[in-house]
Amino acid sequence: MCAVSLLIADDHEVVRRGLRVLIQEQPGWQIVAEATDGRDAVAKAEEFKPDVAILDITMPSLNGLEATRQIAKLSLRTKVLILTVHDADLLVGKVIQAGARGYILKTDLGRDLIAAVKALLANKTFFTAKVAQMVMDGYLSKGPKASGEEFSQITGREREVVQLLAEGKSTKEVGTILGISTKTAETHRSNLMRKLNCHSVSELVRYAVRNHLVEA
Repeated sequence: MCAVSLLIADDHEVVRRGLRVLIQEQPGWQIVAEATDGRDAVAKAEEFKPDVAILDITMPSLNGLEATRQIAKLSLRTKVLILTVHDADLLVGKVIQAGARGYILKTDLGRDLIAAVKALLANKTFFTAKVAQMVMDGYLSKGPKASGEEFSQITGREREVVQLLAEGKSTKEVGTILGISTKTAETHRSNLMRKLNCHSVSELVRYAVRNHLVEA
């Protein structure tokens, strides 16, 4: 039995390959599962219960932010480390609120990945250098100005719906993917538009992407 089990999730093979190389160099570390989208990542986290899940924040079907929320709700021992090309303070705040314990930039993978995983295994947090400085400077304590109240009203299911809409799925396709009726999917869409004061699906998607409600 391996000493440390890991799940890696990224929709780009080249990133997963790089993660494999770094992880396999560590004695006793083993990748027990891989995923190419957030929904599969949640399912495999529940199945394999890895010590650490390394998730790309921008994935199809379900983004890494919402996947983190769902993994946290499963009450697993799994600790989540987010990979991203973004270092926006608003996004960092949402990642932390979702339950992730670490946040590193893809450009820092070679330098920071092993240290980040070790930190999470020791029940600590880890942030890539620039993000750590942002936290120290107090950006997160200010809260998101453009989306705080609105985003607090958005449910997990509504985040899933807007993610799929952002990927170009029709309302019928959203219902099929989520296992709900088309009418229910339409209701979620209508509720999102009302809560975010948007008057069309395209406006809703632009708002969600611009404010990092989803990663498209």
